[in-house]
Amino acid sequence: MDLLVIGTVALDDIETPYGTRKDIVGGSATYFSYAASFFTTVGVVGAVGGDFPAEYLDLLRSREIDLSGLEVLADKQSFHWAGRYEGSMESAQTLSTDLNVLENYRPVVPEGSQKTSFAFLANAEPSLQLSVLDQLEGTRFLVCDTMNLWINNYLDGLKQVFARVDGIVINEGEAVMLTGIDNVVAAADALLEMGPHTVIIKRGGHGSFLRCREGRFAIPAYPLTAVKDPTGAGDSFAGGFMGYLASRKSTAFADLKRAMAYGTVVASFDVEDFSLDSFRRIQRCDIESRLGQFEDYVRF
Repeated sequence: MDLLVIGTVALDDIETPYGTRKDIVGGSATYFSYAASFFTTVGVVGAVGGDFPAEYLDLLRSREIDLSGLEVLADKQSFHWAGRYEGSMESAQTLSTDLNVLENYRPVVPEGSQKTSFAFLANAEPSLQLSVLDQLEGTRFLVCDTMNLWINNYLDGLKQVFARVDGIVINEGEAVMLTGIDNVVAAADALLEMGPHTVIIKRGGHGSFLRCREGRFAIPAYPLTAVKDPTGAGDSFAGGFMGYLASRKSTAFADLKRAMAYGTVVASFDVEDFSLDSFRRIQRCDIESRLGQFEDYVRF
């Protein structure tokens, strides 16, 4: 296994202008691992309840995703999130969040996965991320995500995480909250001073921005005619990004930039349908074809 993700595997209720879906598979680790599986072998650390449908687990296994780190607690209910998107669908309105199995949950990284070369800490309370960091040994490239809740309430712990990881992936609003700088380039520079080697700021429909010790790189979003469900776009981007790097076994600047392009393309497939439905219809060749189109769009 080349890549490990620690995050949520969940059931979602989603409402968008294109329809409503209930109890569909979701969660940060779900989107990340499926996206990464187009490029490399990936394992999941997380927990689900006894109500989690076997068909969803079989779907992940069909991608040869290692679920040995996914605990199934039969006497509990799975993490459940309900959200609604309206208008331009730039952000979701959370209707409900039921932690269920995740209440008091502490991730346990299987012994055979503790030395995985590439790892991603999906959005979680900083103390949980720190507990995972204590379990990993010699990880070559370790990247984390976060959100406004942790920035507002657990900033000291979050700074400890940033000081111990190689990269962070956050959205533009979170970058402003963390730095107090309302400029993506300057904010990325400030985040780099917090410890990580690599900073990626996601900008939604405006693409993403990379800052690392070797330089800067900006890339637009892939142009689509319709977005049906933005859920999981950020985690799919991260999965494509990390999956490509793990397949190359490299974090050179040129590979980081190309990984950004792959992440952008993979995320563009995710938002074209609900849950993993779009991913289930494509193969690596479809990603390569769209990457070629993307290169034509941005070349000048």
